[in-house]
Amino acid sequence: MNTTQIAEHLSLSKGRISQLVRDGRLDGCYTGEGRARWFDVAKVRAALNGTLDPGQLLGNGAKTRERLREPADDPGAGSMVAPEPSKSDGALAPRDPDRYELARTQKAEEEAKRLRRINAEAEGTLVLASVVASETARQMAQEVAQIESSVIRTGARRIADELDVDFREARVILTEVWRAYRAGRSAAKTEEADAAQLTADEQAEDF
Repeated sequence: MNTTQIAEHLSLSKGRISQLVRDGRLDGCYTGEGRARWFDVAKVRAALNGTLDPGQLLGNGAKTRERLREPADDPGAGSMVAPEPSKSDGALAPRDPDRYELARTQKAEEEAKRLRRINAEAEGTLVLASVVASETARQMAQEVAQIESSVIRTGARRIADELDVDFREARVILTEVWRAYRAGRSAAKTEEADAAQLTADEQAEDF
């Protein structure tokens, strides 16, 4: 086959075939040069089978994958039978054909998760934890500032007027008591948050 024919046969572009030739990945698979280049289909399949990156074979590239795994037309070339997965260490070999199926499945699952999350956000049934944490911190900071700038000041002024004591001393005492209380509560709430477990509903979701 010439360049155009081999590209169509493998569902690749002519440019991709030319790139493979330049990279030396099809050395020994053709004769001639330029437009006079003719490819041996069986040798091209043998050279490419299991060597293309999985990302290049997703989507439309699945047709290329199918072509590479078809039996060769030349009986003498034998059939391109996919090798058995390596199970010696529980991991697939880098060129194992099953890595492609796993990558394609993972891509589909991740896309499904992303769409479910988007739909849940649009329906108001899902709120990102980072958004909740940011909004909670903002509101708590406002409350703390209000207590320290207004509540304590008002309390100190009332104590000073009713008990005839120095306003500044009363304010210092109230501020110290409040900050000690706040530090203790902050530590306790941090421990509670660290020990918190996902609810059954949260565990059921998989985003």
